[in-house]
Amino acid sequence: MADEQQKQVDDSEFLEITRDPARARVMRTALEQIAAGGRAGPLKEMAEEVLSGRLGLRQATTISAYADPLIEEFQTFKQEWDSLSEKEREERAAEGARYIEDQRQELDAPHGAAHTGSGRSTKARHHGSGWSL
Repeated sequence: MADEQQKQVDDSEFLEITRDPARARVMRTALEQIAAGGRAGPLKEMAEEVLSGRLGLRQATTISAYADPLIEEFQTFKQEWDSLSEKEREERAAEGARYIEDQRQELDAPHGAAHTGSGRSTKARHHGSGWSL
């Protein structure tokens, strides 16, 4: 557990997959929620492995111990999605789009600090403080 606290990937780990900083943040946050969930199992383990940097997300999806339960969860989601009315689907899609846009605005907001991807803000590595001419 101490090892998990030492290294935690940030949003950049997911940029290759999402190609969008806001969606990368959403993906990392979702994995954090799965890892923190009270339900033990292969998806919790997968989320912990990915967030610790011991395993990439693409690599994790090729491991049947993780891929099979992931597929089952997606099938459950698909069944629930299909049971919604068209109006409910549109509302949920709009809610998701608003959430991603909120994340995008938060990332773009000038606040004088760089987001670390773990809920904490710190100064950027090269923030220029201490430089003078």
